[in-house]
Amino acid sequence: MTLVVVTTSPRVAPGLLSGRAWAVLGSGRVLTGSGDHPLLPYLADEGIPVEVVTPDPAALARESRDGTVVWLAAQDGDEPFMRAVGRAALDMEDPPVIELVPGSYDLPGARLLDLVAVMDRLRRDCPWDAKQTHESLVPYLLEESYEVLETIEDGDYAALREELGDLLLQVMFHSRLAQERSPDDGGFDVDDVAGGIVDKLVRRHPHVFSDTVVSGAEEVSDNWDTIKAAERAAKGWESLLDGVPMGQPALSLANGLQSRAERAGVPDALARAVGQGIGRELFDLVRRARAAGLDPEAELRAAARAYRDRVRTWERSEQTSFPER
Repeated sequence: MTLVVVTTSPRVAPGLLSGRAWAVLGSGRVLTGSGDHPLLPYLADEGIPVEVVTPDPAALARESRDGTVVWLAAQDGDEPFMRAVGRAALDMEDPPVIELVPGSYDLPGARLLDLVAVMDRLRRDCPWDAKQTHESLVPYLLEESYEVLETIEDGDYAALREELGDLLLQVMFHSRLAQERSPDDGGFDVDDVAGGIVDKLVRRHPHVFSDTVVSGAEEVSDNWDTIKAAERAAKGWESLLDGVPMGQPALSLANGLQSRAERAGVPDALARAVGQGIGRELFDLVRRARAAGLDPEAELRAAARAYRDRVRTWERSEQTSFPER
């Protein structure tokens, strides 16, 4: 008098089931409402017959009352159907025991496989997605990055989840485009992207993944710089400033150049009196901010946000609104 429901994940290869699931599937009559369930060929190979039936909650509850019946759930879990089976069982005088056995289940990060599949279909079937290039996507990458930054500054962590998803889409989109090129032409896929950052993180954290001993965060940072210097040398970079992205906004660029130079022991005097006019003054302001332990980008953004708030307050007090331009 038992109904055993076996669930499986569409993100796990169908032949990979728990030992308990294989034992249950061979223990009684197996039914399913999914004629295209990907597990069916594997069960057939093991000599386990499966009957494909029209889902009928009341009938399934009645059949389970007379012996063990195994229901192989669809990969979406058959949740509405199983609720109906539960209600039908409760209406019975002598209801069967209903047991859930996970045959396979998602590990952390499994939904990323869904994103890979969705991106692949969009690239094939959506006219807009199909015509995009790395170059055409650049504005969206920048926009999504700034939107993530804004939610963090606002402390809007509920919105952060959505904005990180939009940013992740950009990573997935660029990886999908690169997948269409051969490796000789700079091609790669999202697994190469993930594998590359995994290798880098392991390499740069020997105190975690190897036997290096550190005394604290400062030594971790020093080791990081040493490892990065070795990586730059391996790439054949000739200057300690090679690799600093020159296309970033100027304030961040000045900060990045000065920070890299400072960590390498470049004399502070080289950062003085650089350029001419207002550019010289701005570059020196970055140097002074760094000397005070401040992030010049964050400081200027805070000032800009304060100005925005003042203008909004003034608008409300004056009951003034301005049309969009």
